[in-house]
Amino acid sequence: MIEKVFPYVIAFLGPLILTLLLTPVVREINRRLGMVDRPDERRLNKVPIPRGGGLAIILGMAIGYGLFLYFTDRPGLQGLAEGKFFKMSALSFAIGLLGLADDRFSLPPKLKLLGQVAVAFLVWRWADLGFADLWPWLPVWLDCALTMFWVVGAVNAFNLIDGLDGLACGIALIATIGMAGSCFFVQNPQASLFYFAFAGALLGFLRYNYNPASVFLGDCGSMFIGFVIATLPLASHVPNSFLVSVGVPLLAMGVPIFDTSLAILRRTLRRLIARGETASGGQVMTADADHLHHRILRATGLNQRKTAWILYGISAAAVLTGLVAMFLKSRTAGLWLATMAIGAVVIFKDATIELFDAGRLLNEVAHTRDHASRRRMAVWSVPFFVILDIIALAAVFFLCARMLRFEMSLHLLRAYLPVRVVAVFMFLVFFRTYRTIWSRALLSNYIRLLLACVFGSVAGSVFLYYWPSTATEHINVFTLLYAMVSFVALLTLRVFRGMVRDIFYAIDCSRLRGRKDVSRILVYGCGLRYRSFRRELVRTTAANDRMIVGLIDDDVYLKGKYIGGIRILGTINEAPEIINATNADAVVIACDISDTWLAVVKKLLEPTGVKVTRFAFSEKPV
Repeated sequence: MIEKVFPYVIAFLGPLILTLLLTPVVREINRRLGMVDRPDERRLNKVPIPRGGGLAIILGMAIGYGLFLYFTDRPGLQGLAEGKFFKMSALSFAIGLLGLADDRFSLPPKLKLLGQVAVAFLVWRWADLGFADLWPWLPVWLDCALTMFWVVGAVNAFNLIDGLDGLACGIALIATIGMAGSCFFVQNPQASLFYFAFAGALLGFLRYNYNPASVFLGDCGSMFIGFVIATLPLASHVPNSFLVSVGVPLLAMGVPIFDTSLAILRRTLRRLIARGETASGGQVMTADADHLHHRILRATGLNQRKTAWILYGISAAAVLTGLVAMFLKSRTAGLWLATMAIGAVVIFKDATIELFDAGRLLNEVAHTRDHASRRRMAVWSVPFFVILDIIALAAVFFLCARMLRFEMSLHLLRAYLPVRVVAVFMFLVFFRTYRTIWSRALLSNYIRLLLACVFGSVAGSVFLYYWPSTATEHINVFTLLYAMVSFVALLTLRVFRGMVRDIFYAIDCSRLRGRKDVSRILVYGCGLRYRSFRRELVRTTAANDRMIVGLIDDDVYLKGKYIGGIRILGTINEAPEIINATNADAVVIACDISDTWLAVVKKLLEPTGVKVTRFAFSEKPV
C-alpha cells in the first residue's frame, strides 16, 4: 500500500514546496517591475497587489514534476510519446508567456485572443491533440475547430473567473482533484500523478492567493491553468470514453464556462443596445463588474471568503456528479439530465442582468421602428404566425398520439397528420383568427379560437371516418383531446407576447429592488386604469425608475389578494400604515373618484409626506 501511495505523495509534495518557496520571490520581482493591480471602481482590492504570480505555479510545476520524472524514470503521461508530451509542455509555457506579457504590458484584447487562437491551433496541428480519437467519424476541419474552441474557451473561462481572491485557483484545484479521480476509474495512474503534481502547485499558490491575497494569478496563471485543464484530458483520454475526455472536465469547468457564456451574452446585448452611442471598439471583450462572483459578492455583503466558498461548493458538486456518473455507468444519462436541470435553475436564477438587457433590446426594437419597418413587420407577421401555428398543430398531434399510445407508422403520419393539421388551420382562417390583434383580444376572440379548434378537430375526424383504409379506433377520444390541446397550444402562442412582457417587468422589478434611487409607489385602484398604468410601466422598462410595491383598493374583500403578482395591502383608510410598512414615497391614484373624495384622500395622505399623482384617461370634446 505504501509503495502504491508513495509516488503520488512525492509528485504532490515537490511542486507544493517549490511553489510555496517561489511565490514570494515572484511576487517581489513583479512588484519591482510594476506588475501591480491598483484599486479602481471595478477591482475589489483596496491596496496595490502584484499580479502575474501564476509564474510561480508554472515554475514550481515544471521543476517539481520534471525532477519527479527524472528520478523515477517514468513517462510524462501513460501511453503518450515523449515528443508529444514535450510539445504539450512547450505550448503550455507559450500560453503562460503570453499571459505574462499581458500582465506586464497590458496587451490589446484582440492581440491576446489572436495569440490564444494560434496556440490552440498548434495544439491540434503540431501536438496532434484533438477529439478525433474520441469521435473518429469527425471530419478534419470540424476536429480542428472543436479543439481550438475547447482550448480557447477554457483559457478565457479561467481568465474571466479570476476576479476574486483565490477563486480561479481554488476552482482549478477542485477540478484537478476531480479529473485525477476520473483517471483512477479508467486505470491511468500516470495521468493521476500529473494531476497530483498540478494540485500541489495550485495549493502552494493558494496559500498566498486566498483572501486576503498578497499576490494575484494574473493572466499568466489563469491562462496556464485553463490550458492545462483543457489539453490534458485530450492527451490522457481513453478511446470512446466521453466522461474522461470531455464529461468530467466540462463539469469541472462548469462555473467558469457558465460565467463566460453569460459575459459574452451580456456584453453582446449591451453592444447592440449602445450601438451608435459609442465607438466600435470591442465592448464584448471589455471587462465589467457583473460576473457571477460579483453578483454573489453583492448578495453576501461584499464577503469575499463566503463568495469563494459558495462557488467552491458549486464546482465540487458538479465534479462529484461527474465521478458518480462514471461509477454508475448505465445510469449516466439520468445524472447528466439532473445536472442540466440544476444548471437551468441556476441560469434563470442568476441571469437576471442578461435577461433585463435582452428585454431592453427587444423593447427598443419594438418601439423605435420607422414606418417602413412597421409595414414590413405587418406583412411578414401573418406568415410567421401561420407557420408557427402549423408547427404547433403538428406537435399537438404527436402529443395526443403519444398520450393515447398510438403506434407511430408511416401510414399514420401520411393519412392522419395532414388531415388533422389542415382541418384546424382552415377553420382558423374561416373564423378570422389571423385578423385579430391578440394583445387587444376580447372574450369573443378567444371563443372564436376555441370554436376553430373544435370544428377543425371534428371535421378532420369526419373526413378520416369516411375515408377508406383508415382506422377509426378511438376516433372520438382523439377528436376531443386534439381539440382541447390544440386550443391550449394556440392560445399559449397568442398570449406569449404578453407573458414575455410581464416576465421582463418582473425582472425589471427585481433589478430595481436593490437600488436606492428608485421611487417606491403604491397604486390606489385595481381596475382597468391600474392595468393601463402598469402596462405603461412595462413598455418603458429600459428607462423606468419606479416600482409598484403594493395596491390599495376600497373593496375590503380584495385585501390579501394578488393582481398581476402584486398584493392588495388594504383600503385607503389604512394608507398611512401601509406607506410606513412599505417605505413607499409616492401614491398613484388609478381609479375614477369624485373631486370630493379626492380632497379626502389628499387630506388623509398629506401627513405621510408622500408624492400623490393621478393617472387618468378621459374623453374630451375636440
